[in-house]
Amino acid sequence: MMRTHRCGELRAEDAGREVTLAGWVHHRRDHGKVIFIDLRDASGPVQVVFHPDDALEATQVAEDMQREYCVRVTGEVVRRKPGSENPKLATGEVELAARSAEILAESETPPFVIEDGVDADEQVRLRYRYLDLRRPEMQAALRLRAQVVSEIRSFLDERGFVEIETPILFKATPEGARDFLVPSRLQPGKFFALPQSPQILKQLLMVSGFDRYYQIARCFRDEDLRADRQPEFTQLDLEMSFVEREDVLELTEQLYVHLWRECIGAELPQPFPRIGYAEAIRRFGTDHVDMRYGMELTDVAEIFADTGLGIFRKAVGSGGVMRAIGVPGWPDMNDSQLKRYERQAMERGAKGLAWIIFKDGGEVHSPLQKHLSAAEIDGLQKALGIGPGDVAFLMADDAVVVNPVLGALRMEVARDHDHIAKEPWAPCWVIDYPYFEQGDDGAWQPIHHPFTMPSEDWGSGEPDYHTLRAEAYDIVINGVELASGSIRIHRPDLQQRVFDALGIDPETARDRFGFLLEAFRYGPPPHGGIAPGIDRTVMVMAGTENIRDVIAFPKTQSGSDLLAGAPSDVDATALRELGLRIVEP
Repeated sequence: MMRTHRCGELRAEDAGREVTLAGWVHHRRDHGKVIFIDLRDASGPVQVVFHPDDALEATQVAEDMQREYCVRVTGEVVRRKPGSENPKLATGEVELAARSAEILAESETPPFVIEDGVDADEQVRLRYRYLDLRRPEMQAALRLRAQVVSEIRSFLDERGFVEIETPILFKATPEGARDFLVPSRLQPGKFFALPQSPQILKQLLMVSGFDRYYQIARCFRDEDLRADRQPEFTQLDLEMSFVEREDVLELTEQLYVHLWRECIGAELPQPFPRIGYAEAIRRFGTDHVDMRYGMELTDVAEIFADTGLGIFRKAVGSGGVMRAIGVPGWPDMNDSQLKRYERQAMERGAKGLAWIIFKDGGEVHSPLQKHLSAAEIDGLQKALGIGPGDVAFLMADDAVVVNPVLGALRMEVARDHDHIAKEPWAPCWVIDYPYFEQGDDGAWQPIHHPFTMPSEDWGSGEPDYHTLRAEAYDIVINGVELASGSIRIHRPDLQQRVFDALGIDPETARDRFGFLLEAFRYGPPPHGGIAPGIDRTVMVMAGTENIRDVIAFPKTQSGSDLLAGAPSDVDATALRELGLRIVEP
């Protein structure tokens, strides 16, 4: 065997044993003739001592060892001298007295130090991802991810779910984002699409009578990227027959409680609060609700009903809203910081952002202070529950502008100024979503997807697209959407009516979704499900805000793989075989 033990396994009870270890040189220290190295493998580090009086040849080999050399060492496990123990290490009571050593592979000087908290540009880390993944915190994140997937399987298997794989090469079916297309060589001019999700396929499995299905599904969306989004991602795809919304919510909540308990030893508070979509927007400015802190959006239009500020009066008079958030314990009252928040608000679409700092004795500091009456100042403090030393941010505009801008500001201020509660887990359900939203072109689009069951019976007439709600639901933990699902439409007539509302005529519907509509002619059961994002779930568990930290080989925000250099050019012969040629856009 190449080794008898892993480096991080050695303990005081192993003293006196002869062992062989293999791993990477993490640190090397020369103390005169004696050489110390920290030898690291996937289980952790241990200290190895090379003494020329005990093992001259091994010490001579150690003289050539540098950081990240891959080496093998044989020796005796000995207890460290009293006072030299390292309580920060699991192996800190012992060290290995080397008897023999060999260098298995040399290493060039790494582009960054292989240790946690490394101050290296992320582009460099992604270029040398195989080195970045040697770091303990990266290994811990991927091991956590593996444990999450294992616990998901165990939990669902015990409850009668069947794991079924669905195709990666499938038919393009519009679901809200661009498809990645794959040309067919055998059928020139035709294309497969990589699945945005197995949505239609899992509905077909319910028609097939499987009753309870799940899959650790790879999904692909050709869309603009953010810190919590990748072009390819992994979700738990889950579907059940003969269920109502309450059944899906109860099972999913139990699953999340199980994952938190088994994977990170934490308890999620139960039951998860439920917040309607409209309430979430009114209180938090977003459906990504973070309930760990206050500073909720408050209507203040009545307080400023007689304001002399024309911009406020005009916005409210034209059907807009005026809302504010109060930030307690403003730390430094720095004007440049306030200007930064104002600039960010305008970048998000606001015409401006007003702020008022409240001082002792009823004084205020604000660009608007000459226009504020004593009644407005007093009313604003009472409405927001703030006082001297605090600050208020105000906006007046259309609700579709005010809510997201103040919602984003609320989250940013909380992060910047440590307003997030130390108790870290705040889960909630967001329910009662609108069915449709109107795009810039005036066309109606479903907020979730067109296979979602409406909450109300449409009857024979046309629904009110502005008020129609969907049987849809999301799980949000600490302001991050982790799971989204719905009860599905199982009636062909209702499905066609949704298509009609979206401007999809029967002929187009048959072309895109004919196989699903045909399946619905053969006794489809009522069904529903949910799709928790595994990447985002692990991201929140691991305490990182970047989804790339929990994916082994992620893409950049431009969709590039810096490690392999993808996407890349394709050989002209391969393009000809596919009947394709490159055309400049």
